[in-house]
Amino acid sequence: MKRRNFIFAMFALATTPLIPLRSNGSEKTAPDFKIKKLVLSETKWQQRLSPERFHVLREEGTEPPRSSPLNEEKRPGTYVCAGCELPLFDSAMKFDSGTGWPSFFDSLPKAIETKLDFYLLIPRTEYHCARCGGHQGHVFKDGPKPTGLRFCNNGLALKFITTKV
Repeated sequence: MKRRNFIFAMFALATTPLIPLRSNGSEKTAPDFKIKKLVLSETKWQQRLSPERFHVLREEGTEPPRSSPLNEEKRPGTYVCAGCELPLFDSAMKFDSGTGWPSFFDSLPKAIETKLDFYLLIPRTEYHCARCGGHQGHVFKDGPKPTGLRFCNNGLALKFITTKV
């Protein structure tokens, strides 16, 4: 890497903030609760998850675009973490982003945690399940109103639970 490119990358790293996830003020109305962490050994996670889900949730992998049946899911319900079943998204938050991955414009309160990801050398905001730390995907600032955010989620990292009517 050339010195100039390295300096530019370090400047980008130092000046890129995490994307605020409650920009619409919903953090003021969120319930004040703590999510109890689920900590398991790598062996326990391997026993609990399929190899594909383990790769996405525990090794921060990415599934191929358009591979998830959740892309076509239209029923009312809740999307939960495939690792620990913590509710992450309501179906009303889902939209078709055209990216090939299930996408949401918001998350349920306190359901996810974020960190900066430099895997592609360009800083991105990565998000994980707040209970088990399972990798879900990345959040971008190109989503629809009301938040303007796009939570681009791996389908393998989610399970869908339909609302019983």
